[in-house]
Amino acid sequence: MIVVMNSMLICVMLGVVGAAMGSFAGAQVWRLRARQLVEDKKAGEPYDKVELRRLKPLVGKKGRADRSIDLDTGKQLQWYDMIPVVSWLVLRGRSRYSGKFIGWFEFVMEVGVAAFFVLSYVYWPHTLDSPWAIGQFVVWLVAGVILAVQFGYDFKWQLLWTWLSLWVIVLGLIYVSLGMAIAGGSWAILVSAIGSVAILGGLYLTLWWISRERWVGLGDVILGGGLGLLLADWQLALVALIAANLVGTLIVAFGAISGKISRGQHMAFGPLLIIGAVIAQLWGGMLIDWYVGLFLP
Repeated sequence: MIVVMNSMLICVMLGVVGAAMGSFAGAQVWRLRARQLVEDKKAGEPYDKVELRRLKPLVGKKGRADRSIDLDTGKQLQWYDMIPVVSWLVLRGRSRYSGKFIGWFEFVMEVGVAAFFVLSYVYWPHTLDSPWAIGQFVVWLVAGVILAVQFGYDFKWQLLWTWLSLWVIVLGLIYVSLGMAIAGGSWAILVSAIGSVAILGGLYLTLWWISRERWVGLGDVILGGGLGLLLADWQLALVALIAANLVGTLIVAFGAISGKISRGQHMAFGPLLIIGAVIAQLWGGMLIDWYVGLFLP
């Protein structure tokens, strides 16, 4: 009973922290969008003037001056306007100051990252019985916040930020190093991680080179390499690859049937890679055992 209660308490705490990190990730998505619009304007490239005017207050502020504001009225948000999930539900998704519906994006980001934190703990495939093992879990959660930013941005504007993917690679290298420490310095972990990177990063690098960036972007290649390191297992990388393409196929099929996706329409692959990696990390071992059991009862 005590163990169950402790686990429930940890889940609640992770859910609260995850929702807060989801709110943070959602805010960074809008700040990055504002930054991109400013850079496009300086470079003389096409940009949405109305969107830039709306998001420009998010650019150039640092430290205490970088406070969350209502984009429609410019008023500074109070602490009770920024309680993850709760504030959105209380206000029914509307701005307290303008009364306009702010959309589902923030709510989905907060709930999504909270669910990611909780599910990662409940279905974590490794025992958390040492500082190294707990370190791996923390690295996975931190990487998840960065991936949430990439997910949201790529989903909305079909662009992955290279520097964020490089941070995922750094965290992936730390994850692999901790895995080697847990295994007593076994080089088998490193070899499997290299295989994982070759599958998720190398495959998309090949597709990027062959198609001259028509099929996948270089951002997908770099992201794939980072995800490969986080999985650190070539078998899990295969599961992630299959899951990403399966989810993408289902989305395209449903979109085509409903008329929401037209023939030749570009689809962001970054979110699919991230979904595939999460599925592989948390349930990949069970899926592999189930598949092998079909042929080797």
